[in-house]
Amino acid sequence: MVEFGAAWCGPCRALEPVMNELATTYAETVNVGMVDLDTNPQLSVNYGVTSVPAILWFKNGKLIDRQLGAVSKHILDRKIQAHLQ
Repeated sequence: MVEFGAAWCGPCRALEPVMNELATTYAETVNVGMVDLDTNPQLSVNYGVTSVPAILWFKNGKLIDRQLGAVSKHILDRKIQAHLQ
């Protein structure tokens, strides 16, 4: 689970504590990461990220899902649960 964002993005900053909490909650089963588009612009091109925040889910190295925009912890938690099954 990787959040693509930027320091200048208000919704990205609002999502940061949620992502940190999910990283702690799922530390044993899910890798949670963040990509700053300003320092890694090629990754946004590689994965077709055109707006931030964007959360991409990978399983076995393959992109399996994406969520655009800042969403609640509940929504992200449900998506994580669905992908763990």
